[in-house]
Amino acid sequence: MEEKFLEPDFQDCFLYGISFNPANKKLEVFVDCDGALTLAKCSKLNRYLQGHIDEAGWLGEKYILDVSSPGTSKPLKFKRQYTKNIGRKVEVILLETGKVEGKLHEVTDESIKVFYKKKVKEGKKKVIKEFIEEVPFDKIKETKVKISFN
Repeated sequence: MEEKFLEPDFQDCFLYGISFNPANKKLEVFVDCDGALTLAKCSKLNRYLQGHIDEAGWLGEKYILDVSSPGTSKPLKFKRQYTKNIGRKVEVILLETGKVEGKLHEVTDESIKVFYKKKVKEGKKKVIKEFIEEVPFDKIKETKVKISFN
């Protein structure tokens, strides 16, 4: 299945990944959108893809098709996902060692900037300082959006 299937009616959607289990003939299609990915849009996309699958006879008569977002447990894979999540809390795992946690502040072609606050010692007092750390994409192992209920 190619990403071009998403083009005519789903201009702002893009393919995140596909998973197929031949044992139960379950095809999972993970999509994301530059805007909101609603349940209605997933349902419409499901019907659209099902029509193509049935017409081409790719999976036979009985199969399971599940169209959904990658969810928050999946890492960001595309620059457009980073852009969509500006202002949200993220956890960036670095390739070498360590991680950066904070709000996604900016996205460029080469890097992201993460804003965070940290207690630092100044003299005998601890004060909260604000930092913006730039992380090049080629130094990122994985970035996940962190859900906050505050």
